[in-house]
Amino acid sequence: MKIDLTPLYANTVGYDRFGSLLDAAMNTERQGGGYPPYDIELVNENRYAITLAVAGFSEAEIDVQVEKGVLSVRGKREAQTSDSRYLHRGIATRSFERKFNLADHVEVTDARLDNGLLKIALVREIPDAMKPRRIPVVGSQPALEGDVDTTVDKA
Repeated sequence: MKIDLTPLYANTVGYDRFGSLLDAAMNTERQGGGYPPYDIELVNENRYAITLAVAGFSEAEIDVQVEKGVLSVRGKREAQTSDSRYLHRGIATRSFERKFNLADHVEVTDARLDNGLLKIALVREIPDAMKPRRIPVVGSQPALEGDVDTTVDKA
């Protein structure tokens, strides 16, 4: 399914990447398989948490990386040889890879494994230069030399 985002582009500037992100998200859901299950939580206005259920994996078997705005979480289990004969095997122990596209200025601050749950903390830190600021509006009267105030008032 292809979505036409032309109306969105008519009223926005700088969102050209949005279409490709949307396509990638839709394709991932179709192919993803759903393992391991995860939650994405909004902790507060600028903090997020991703929790993945990774039962049976140790810290050494999990790799968390961020590259070019993509958070990758990989789990690789070593093949275990066992003489056990299972009547039912429902606990997943296969290797996995999950990717999350991060918005601009979102950084991973922490990753902890606790009771089979991998908790990844993220924070959005907007630089001062990108925060809202008030732009003074001046009249068109000719200014006398020394009368011009060129400071910008930050909101």
